[in-house]
Amino acid sequence: IAIELTKHSNLSTVDFNNIPFGRVFSDHMYLADFVNGEWINPRIIPFGPFTLHPANLALHYGQSIFEGMKASKQMDGRPVLLRPELHLDRLNASAVRMCMPEFPEDMFMDALNTLISIDKDWIPTVEGSALYIRPYMFATGEFIGVQASNTYRMVIFTGPVGPYYNKPVRLLAEEKYVRAAPGGVGEAKTCGNYAASLLPAKIAKEKGFDQVLWLDAYEFKYIQEVGTMNIFFVIGDKIITPATDGAILKGITRASIIELLKDEGYEVEERKISIDEVVEAFRNGTLKEAFGT
Repeated sequence: IAIELTKHSNLSTVDFNNIPFGRVFSDHMYLADFVNGEWINPRIIPFGPFTLHPANLALHYGQSIFEGMKASKQMDGRPVLLRPELHLDRLNASAVRMCMPEFPEDMFMDALNTLISIDKDWIPTVEGSALYIRPYMFATGEFIGVQASNTYRMVIFTGPVGPYYNKPVRLLAEEKYVRAAPGGVGEAKTCGNYAASLLPAKIAKEKGFDQVLWLDAYEFKYIQEVGTMNIFFVIGDKIITPATDGAILKGITRASIIELLKDEGYEVEERKISIDEVVEAFRNGTLKEAFGT
């Protein structure tokens, strides 16, 4: 990886006790380009803008995918990542669905470790905070026409963040708009999914809620996920979460929580769960809690 370090760090300007989510960015970013069937020119440069052609295919036809990861510090100050290999697996699954090239594991791990080691002082140590990591890939083809690009760019940048939510979350079960259906791109972490969610989320917030609880596209009956998280319900002695059916994002935190719960001896069910079942459990007193990951 070619490395160009910034000459003007912004680290001293950051109040780590008051970090707005997604508004503060670290000093450096990683870039690599896909040209002639291979990933080339991996580099770390100072964080900043890059130029795009007006006919950039990602802007016109939506070939763009991303991941959301975090780095924290252990008690000894050593930076650690949460299951980066699973994030790469999901990034590459998204790439396949969006007709984009996969990114090699050795390049991904090298990029993460090098970038975070350079900007390790940006990792906050305040409880509930972390260094957010945003890997993303987008088409860089420069022509108009509905077809896959033949060139792409991979970018990774980071930024310190506080908690995404700092209070309990109120959800509105959506009965008009649809997030995804089996066979669509709901399982891919692609940008268009989030663009389509903005209007329903805006309406929910205008009604006093924090986010949308998405229901299935056919009956508006079976729970899928929340706009920013997977969801779990504790009913009786069981912990129930919707099964991933092609329309639900396979959350890395979701998978980790399921493994931890089972390791602690809890009974976890991954299955279809209807909004009616949740309401009935609330009414008869068996719904103990609900949580998101």
